[in-house]
Amino acid sequence: MSNLYQRWQAKSLKNAMKQRRVLLLTGPRQCGKTTLAQAITGNGIEYRTLDDQTLRQAAENDPHGFVQHDASTLIIDEIQRVPDLLPAIKKVVDKDNRPGQFLMTGSVNVQELPSVRESLAGRIAKIRLRPFSQGELLNSQPRFLDLAFAESFEHSWQIFERGELIDIAFRGGFPEAVRLQGRARRHWHRDYIAALLDRDLRDITRIRRFDAMRELVRTMAAWSSKLMDVSAIGSGLSIKRPTLESYINALETLYLSERVHPWTHTDYERVGKQDKLFMSDCGLMASILGWREDQVRLDPDRSGKLFETLAFNEIAAQIESSEDEYELFHYRDREKREIDFIVERDDGALLGIEIKAAATANKKDFRHLEWFRDNLAKDRPFIGIVLYTGEFSGSFGNGMWAVPFSALWS
Repeated sequence: MSNLYQRWQAKSLKNAMKQRRVLLLTGPRQCGKTTLAQAITGNGIEYRTLDDQTLRQAAENDPHGFVQHDASTLIIDEIQRVPDLLPAIKKVVDKDNRPGQFLMTGSVNVQELPSVRESLAGRIAKIRLRPFSQGELLNSQPRFLDLAFAESFEHSWQIFERGELIDIAFRGGFPEAVRLQGRARRHWHRDYIAALLDRDLRDITRIRRFDAMRELVRTMAAWSSKLMDVSAIGSGLSIKRPTLESYINALETLYLSERVHPWTHTDYERVGKQDKLFMSDCGLMASILGWREDQVRLDPDRSGKLFETLAFNEIAAQIESSEDEYELFHYRDREKREIDFIVERDDGALLGIEIKAAATANKKDFRHLEWFRDNLAKDRPFIGIVLYTGEFSGSFGNGMWAVPFSALWS
């Protein structure tokens, strides 16, 4: 299914192929990395996957011989399975500075593995591929952040009702899961997690308590959109804190979960310093937690978590594929003022985004955005947005806007 849609990262990958000797296309397993790699390289490529036992053993026994090739580009799939190939690749590209010689894919963050001692610094470009964003599925371009900073909200958005947005979030973005419905989709997500823990996890760390790891996955899913609290996360798992932290790091290395750092670029002493946790795919999160759509429609806590995780998935994909430089943060202080997302542009301009699962927005919804604008942003450009499940864009004055949720991808 991946080849039916234009991936936002295709342009970045093509450009990097013309500039860098080695590329690493990284992201969770089954998100479409191999399909994209093969699609953009065209003729003259050679493809070798380390999921194949024979090729993997050949790579382990003779890494320098394995990386020799006459193709324009050698694609090495699942590079994390034989990290010893990295020094061999370095030796090849240090003798030949031709760009685009190697395109590696990895289903774990290979440069975070303790066994990896070669970073290929100065030789490698790293590109993150996520599961499909809703924008990619609709073949729209990632324009939301550009429009938001320009306060360009006078558009005829394609409106999705609240129930449709819940269905979109339950679907998630994994290519295989997108085309499935209901129970079949939940089974796919759960099989995916089981395979990841049974196979890929063994490549990156020693896990002695697989029962605890499976329960930790569920706990992390329940924690999505909440401030990171390692003690609370591990309270019911009977795991010592150092082991728990290593397990959490392993899940992040597998791209199952990730963190959004706090915005702390201020001398305000009461600003919070905790990261915020998110699952990397909202559909996977819903299946892990065993949610049903009818339950979520009537539960504001669940719908809030679902919409905020969906928003994170979409915003993160746009930031990573944008030609402009953006960074993503969240904000919370000890006075419990909170902004779900802060996007900072490289020129210092700021965008605050609040997520609201309701179909109406009112002045009260902007109180934290307005406080941030007046007290922390000060002379920096600041736009505040409440993304809600209603139909219309509307100005609330002084850079404050209520915007339909579907503006993220319409």
